[in-house]
Amino acid sequence: MELGSILEFLENRSILVTGATGFLAKSTVSLSLSLQPNVKKLYLLLRASDTNSAMLRFNTEIIGKDLFRVLKEKYGGDNNYYFNSFISEKIRVVAGDITRHHLGIINDDNNLLQEMWHQIDVVVNLAATTNFDERYDVSLALNTLGAKRVFDFCKKCNRLKVFLHVSTAYVSGEKEGLILERPYKMGETLNGTRGLDIDEENQLVDATLTHLNQNNYSQEHIKSSMKDLGIQRARKYGWPNTYVFTKAMGEMLLGQLVKEDQTVPLVIIRPTIVTSTYREPFPGWVEGLRTIDSLAVGYGKGKITCFLGDPKSIVDVIPADMVVNAMIVAMVAHADQRYNNKDNIIYHVGSSVSNPIEFKCLQDYGIRYFAKKPWIDKNGNPVIVGHVTVLTSMATFQRYMTLRYFLPLKGLEIANTVCCKYFQAVYLELSRKIKFVMRLVELYAPYLFFKGFYDDTNAEKLRTAANESGIENETNIFYFDAKIINWDDYFTNTHIPGIVKHVFKNN
Repeated sequence: MELGSILEFLENRSILVTGATGFLAKSTVSLSLSLQPNVKKLYLLLRASDTNSAMLRFNTEIIGKDLFRVLKEKYGGDNNYYFNSFISEKIRVVAGDITRHHLGIINDDNNLLQEMWHQIDVVVNLAATTNFDERYDVSLALNTLGAKRVFDFCKKCNRLKVFLHVSTAYVSGEKEGLILERPYKMGETLNGTRGLDIDEENQLVDATLTHLNQNNYSQEHIKSSMKDLGIQRARKYGWPNTYVFTKAMGEMLLGQLVKEDQTVPLVIIRPTIVTSTYREPFPGWVEGLRTIDSLAVGYGKGKITCFLGDPKSIVDVIPADMVVNAMIVAMVAHADQRYNNKDNIIYHVGSSVSNPIEFKCLQDYGIRYFAKKPWIDKNGNPVIVGHVTVLTSMATFQRYMTLRYFLPLKGLEIANTVCCKYFQAVYLELSRKIKFVMRLVELYAPYLFFKGFYDDTNAEKLRTAANESGIENETNIFYFDAKIINWDDYFTNTHIPGIVKHVFKNN
């Protein structure tokens, strides 16, 4: 693998980014413009019905975010005119939908589609739904069939250098031990169950929706049924939830398409749990709740009295800017490389092999941070936190729930029959909380007791190639080596403060 200058590669390139309002997508846009202002054009695909709606989303959900503060200072200073001029020159906002033909892009009077097909050099597919228990029809359309739509679009781009598809390391399901950077074959399952067929899964979704609609079920019932169907289908073939199941099928579909049509150079990036930025554009920027951050928010606000998980299990986390840097370096390394069955084009971007961190450390960081800097609630009072009960197995969790919730609930249920008006509200609220907690545990337990380690041999080769390129300073610019992270310093001085600043107020 030989790399030239990454900055020179990005110069005068046109790049399509799908799912542009997502956490990683915004980071990709910000870093690309910051590091290489001479990029020709960034086409940002936003899910919207028309250009006006897309522009509204762009202004509120992308450019209006604090993430772009550094970019504004760099290219505009105190003058918004210069920054807006720079953005309008470098970014083309495109209304579309990856579940539709031609990505839902309307071929208007400006011949936008033809322009994109003739100009685009790189396609970065970040469009996805990451909800673990998303409706199966929605998740299948976006994460699986949407990947095919993007591939079909790539085939029409006559200047295409590379198609970079962002998946997730957790397509591995609940595998233990060293998990290799290898592709999935079409129809492959994690538990050996035969019969997985993507076309048949799509037909099942259509048939189920038809049945539900014909029988006049409520939209709430249809939503619940489609969520349950996704979990059922995922677990039938060995995956723990709908998200990773549909992402795995998306990889299968892309692998099959590339074998059939070798005109599209494909690279698949599998990040682990993505956390706040390590360095660029500034430390600690984060948006939305990542898996582990739900625990931090709940604990800091005094809503969590116990943690569930194996204290010795490894939690694989990686900062967002490192993921984006790995994406950029990978696209340069594989530009113009057509598919070869012997080549492995998958990269794990994580930390569990190179710089592992145990689950108990995350607990300790949260306790230490919020003991010193408690969250101030809406009434202006500090939320005092302390050590929490650590449940190290599902068996201890069941006992805890029985003593703390199920027995009181049973008592309320009996009392409810005697004095309905007095106990009904309390009974219903406690019942709702129990169902919510049990659903979360059902979805997240596989990751709280995870026994896998993500091999990053290919990613290490990519880092080595970047180091050996001889391009001055580019290794420091496009860093993605987890070994440089001091986890204690990162979590206590960067990540948790970032969550408090950017996430707490909205949750």
